[in-house]
Amino acid sequence: MKKIACIAIESVFISIDPNRLNNTFEVFGLDFMIDANFKVYLIEINTNPDITACCTLLQRLIPTMIFNSLNIVVDSLFPPPDIILAKKNKLYVND
Repeated sequence: MKKIACIAIESVFISIDPNRLNNTFEVFGLDFMIDANFKVYLIEINTNPDITACCTLLQRLIPTMIFNSLNIVVDSLFPPPDIILAKKNKLYVND
């Protein structure tokens, strides 16, 4: 799935961000299907994916996806203070 996703995004990279805007990002929704032989098929890619948490699994996955997406984007531009990084890595002992 990861390889298919990379190939799909690379194939339209020029069209996704033709102006090469800095400090922007977009979340895409990729829909896959797996057959009885575990072969993976990319069904579609959505530029405006539904992030409704309508079941228990999605109630866990969607907030985590949003949190991780923001961490990747924001932390690279504005690194958190060392104390926050230490807590994230469970190195902070005065907790």
